[in-house]
Amino acid sequence: MLRRTLDALYLTAGYLAALFLAAIGVTIVAQVVGRMAGLTIDSTEIAGFCLAASTFLGLAYTLRHGGHIRVTLLIRFARGTARRWIELWCIGFAAAGMAYFTFWAFEFVYYSWFFRELSPGLMAVPFWIPRLGMATGLLLLTIALVDEFVAVWRGAIPSYEANAETVLGDDDAVPPVSESKP
Repeated sequence: MLRRTLDALYLTAGYLAALFLAAIGVTIVAQVVGRMAGLTIDSTEIAGFCLAASTFLGLAYTLRHGGHIRVTLLIRFARGTARRWIELWCIGFAAAGMAYFTFWAFEFVYYSWFFRELSPGLMAVPFWIPRLGMATGLLLLTIALVDEFVAVWRGAIPSYEANAETVLGDDDAVPPVSESKP
């Protein structure tokens, strides 16, 4: 049940990221149509807010589907238990870093709300609203990293390897390093 709940949470965040991405397109089209009609519609600021929300809300979904870029220059040579411990260290380090960033992101949101900061554009948007998308995305990424850590700890294949065929396709998959010597 927990697995289905977490997957639904990541999927919802992915859909929200897509929605904000579509909102960027809508704001740009509105600006173009407004310009053709002789109206001034400044949607640049709103598009920027949507971009931030889309970027951060999409992080957890992308991680769970193996879409993040990983540098496997050294880990690809490790095998067995050594590889598992390196994976756990990397995921744990990333989870700790994201937890740190998440804490400060929510602190940033709180102080934006507390001091009633407003965006300087034509539309005075309270800054805590767009910053909340960033903080929520970081929280979801932290949860996804802890989820990944627990899964690898229990012996599962890391999500970037499990989804490699889906992301790369069979023809683009990176061949495993040969263990035979010439």
